[in-house]
Order: sequence, then structure tokens, then C-alpha cells
Amino acid sequence: MKAQAFNAQINVIDIFTQSIARAQKLSASKAKESYTKVFTSFIKVNALNIALHPDAKALDSLGFANLLKDTNEVNFFIGGAFGFEEGFLKSVKTLSLSPLTFSHKIAKLVLIEQIYRALSILANHPYHK
Repeated sequence: MKAQAFNAQINVIDIFTQSIARAQKLSASKAKESYTKVFTSFIKVNALNIALHPDAKALDSLGFANLLKDTNEVNFFIGGAFGFEEGFLKSVKTLSLSPLTFSHKIAKLVLIEQIYRALSILANHPYHK
């Protein structure tokens, strides 16, 4: 079996503005609101927009690959310690990496590895086995 090559571009954009930092010191609701204000401008109509949320549905690697299968652009949103506002969560698809809480750095690392794994699955590359 010959493995197919795959091509993808990943842009990691870290957004932690001063208004988000201030809001996190005020209250959970203000922190969630500040993330919604910033993240809403990154939602794209023709893209698959996914917020990582511990209470959302978790997929296995094959399910995650199928989610990305026919999509040209995917935007993932990782919230702060207080999570997201319900309105924001209703405006995007949600996905859980785990019921555990991860730091942003660990969540990004796990997410990027799973994206690579999904692309490997879709290209019939042996990495995922």
C-alpha cells in the first residue's frame, strides 16, 4: 500500500488582549464575555468553526478525521479558565478533547497532534497506527 501525501497549512493565533486579562480578574461572566467579543470576529461563515469545550461530545481519531474530511478551513477556539458564553457556544460546533482541563499550551499541542493524525488517516498514511 502506498501512502498518499497531504498538504495543510496551520496558523496558530494566540489572542490574549489586555481587555481579556482585565476581565478575568473581575468575574467569570466578564471573562467569558471578553472572549466572545474577541473570538466572534474570527468566526468565518464558510469555515468549520469549533470551540473546544469539556462538556461537548468527544470523538475518537477516526471520527475527528471524518469531521475534517470535506472541509477546506477549520477554526478552533480555546477559551480561558472560565470557558465560553452559551451564546458563543451556540454559534459554533463544539468538541471535547477530554473532560480534563488542560493549559492552553497542552490543549494546542494535543489539538495539533490530532489534526496531524486526522490528516494521516485521510491520506492513508501509516502514522496513526
